[in-house]
Amino acid sequence: MLEMTRDAFEELVSEALDKIPPELTRVMDNVAVFVEDEPAAGDPELLGLYEGTPLTERGEWYAGVLPDRITIYMGPTLRFCETKEEVVHEVAVTVVHEVAHHFGIEDARLHELGWG
Repeated sequence: MLEMTRDAFEELVSEALDKIPPELTRVMDNVAVFVEDEPAAGDPELLGLYEGTPLTERGEWYAGVLPDRITIYMGPTLRFCETKEEVVHEVAVTVVHEVAHHFGIEDARLHELGWG
């Protein structure tokens, strides 16, 4: 398994978020991004997870709720990649993939677009 410090991995996630165009980040609403070591035991290969209500499904009822949560998992990513360059790429893809879920884009469409 490729080794990387938690700080270095978190920096890659931050850099990936910084690459999202400002016109998109301006409309991201009530969402927080986290780095965790491992996903739940039932899905040990999961690289990222979006939990919440996508912007496309929010209505007048959406008020006073906790922020949506995007989690990027360090352990599976480092096991999946063989080089630091692969980690940089995979973190970027995973961040975009999970942010896209915040915007209501489904997995099938993300795979079509190359962000699967």
